[in-house]
Amino acid sequence: MRALLKPYPQRDLGIVLLRPPGDMLQHFSGKRLLITDEPADLRGAADGLVPVEAQPLSRDPRLSTFLSSERVIGLAGGWDTLKLWVKRNRGCQCTDFGGQYHHHELVQSRRARGVVSLCWTHDNEYHGKESVKLDAAALSNTTEFVTEAIRERSRLSAGHQLTLPELCWWATSKGLAAQLPDEIICEALGMKYLPPGTQLKESDINPSEQEPGEVMASNIKPVLALAVDPETPESFMLRPKRRRYENTKYTQWVKRQPCCACGNGSDDPHHITGNGFGGMATKAHDLFVIPLCRRCHDSLHADTQAWESEHGTQEFLVLKTLDRALATGVIATAKQK
Repeated sequence: MRALLKPYPQRDLGIVLLRPPGDMLQHFSGKRLLITDEPADLRGAADGLVPVEAQPLSRDPRLSTFLSSERVIGLAGGWDTLKLWVKRNRGCQCTDFGGQYHHHELVQSRRARGVVSLCWTHDNEYHGKESVKLDAAALSNTTEFVTEAIRERSRLSAGHQLTLPELCWWATSKGLAAQLPDEIICEALGMKYLPPGTQLKESDINPSEQEPGEVMASNIKPVLALAVDPETPESFMLRPKRRRYENTKYTQWVKRQPCCACGNGSDDPHHITGNGFGGMATKAHDLFVIPLCRRCHDSLHADTQAWESEHGTQEFLVLKTLDRALATGVIATAKQK
């Protein structure tokens, strides 16, 4: 709940009175409230509840191509989730053309860069036809859906306005940093942005200057670099002796990730057990680890079957951890010497 109220200080009594509208009294149930200064964008607003608005980044034209790309939509939940979000949050978006009549049934129509909500009347009228206004509405739905999905998956509170650093961090964690627009990368890294076609003086040209995408990629260094040898001596043996793979840098990275069961900070990189990947007096490879806090780690060892029925199998959680490591560049292919 966010509200904009005018205070009435009573200095003689040392109290401040607030007069909310009658429909707001249900929100005051004795719990404490956080009072902050009036933001600049609400100075002209009337007293009362502040409606939840779209994320400011969803209206940034520099991010529209990135937020509406197929890969970003897929990571935010996919087209089916986008259609469901539009169904829950939108009425007929064809409001100012084709008359004022709207059928009570709605349909979510796919456009070039998003999904738009239309009643049956306007869906029949504009099905298969080009419309700049409907395309703009569909794009707006997509960018708002994606930014809200990023906020939720970043575990930020409802009503939180997503910031550019938070968006860049999400893109980096998903392996999408190089796909961010150059202007956004420059703003995030504090670099000077030069639009394409900018003419420079000869004295201002720096031949060693890197592109923004290259600078971003160079700043994301992998924790673990793998090299593949397809002709190891053991691969030609009938019964090769098993060698356990060890990598302290990777297990330390896993230890710093959120617990895969409860989401709190992890304490241990747990080597999966009870699936044949370990052995007598040895653990599974260091790649087969998942981040767990101490409480969840103890619960797993106390009753593995019950723990897996609640949180998922250890093998699946290992795949999720490896997927995160690969997507964020933690695991990368080593350069050939």
